[in-house]
Amino acid sequence: MTSPGRRVALVLDALRHGWPISVDGAFTLLPAETGFVAAVQSRTMLISAARAVTLKLANQREAAVPEAPVLIRGAEPFDLPAARSLADPALDLVHPLKGPFVAEQLDQRAAAEAAMELARLAGILPAFLVDPQPPGEAQAVGAADLTAWKDTASLRIAARARLPVAACDDTEIAAFRSADDLREHVALVIGAQSGDRAPLVRLHSECLTGDILGSLKCDCGPQLDAALEAMADEARCGGWGVLLYLRQEGRGIGLINKLRAYQLQDQGFDTVDANTRLGLPSEARDFPVAARMLQLLGVGSVRLMTNNPAKVEALRAAGVTVTQRVPHQLPSNPHNAGYLATKRDRSGHLLK
Repeated sequence: MTSPGRRVALVLDALRHGWPISVDGAFTLLPAETGFVAAVQSRTMLISAARAVTLKLANQREAAVPEAPVLIRGAEPFDLPAARSLADPALDLVHPLKGPFVAEQLDQRAAAEAAMELARLAGILPAFLVDPQPPGEAQAVGAADLTAWKDTASLRIAARARLPVAACDDTEIAAFRSADDLREHVALVIGAQSGDRAPLVRLHSECLTGDILGSLKCDCGPQLDAALEAMADEARCGGWGVLLYLRQEGRGIGLINKLRAYQLQDQGFDTVDANTRLGLPSEARDFPVAARMLQLLGVGSVRLMTNNPAKVEALRAAGVTVTQRVPHQLPSNPHNAGYLATKRDRSGHLLK
């Protein structure tokens, strides 16, 4: 018998490869985005409530949780090309004509909700062919298995080493690994670690486009650089800092879905509405894993660099003492001014 966490890991692998899954034995689900069996068809699909609103199959009240599942039936069976054009709102301008569809009663709601969460964790669109024919060999998982997979108790420090960086040459890197999660989070400890003084800490979620490629659409790269410089200044004054680099691209929706959201932003949607239109939450990051990383580093009290009060509350809820919120603001540019305004006006960030 496999463990709950292992079952989730196997299902995430299956979804990325386009293989069918079975959740609580309720139904077999083939991911619309990655499925590859050419002749497969299904009478029904599982899509997000936000997507159902776009197709006029649900109202705004029903879509209060954008990622909630909705079961739909078409006049004709869905094949994979039809399912993909239906699943991806970034393709609406290419495939404008859809339907007619009807929403059906969804009896296995807990299993369906788990499937949508698994799609997000796999970084794929939250849309499935339901009980496809031929069914294929489904990888089984239970809705309750997700709780075990998310348990941070299995996270461990896998390796530590000295790592001089441009901001400060007195720096150590620690890499963290969990048994059933392929993501490897990293911490940089800048300066001499001391139990007498709370470190300056930043939780920085991975952003390939901003951190590596210098994207001007967000402020992630400049924030990362500024955080390292601020921690280096702390170290020069006898303090220290910890940068947690969390492998949670796109606020937890993954790189590909983040780029789909960029496509929608180019069509006029802001960052929150773009995620919602994809049927994904605007905030899906796992902050308990950051608390566990701090615990493993022996850090119980922090001064947190953030403009986001939700980060402060999330760390406190996970048992970390936040003694101070340190503002972390940088100038905007013509490409990210709207993004920063959305952070302020819709996500509660404390920006001037």
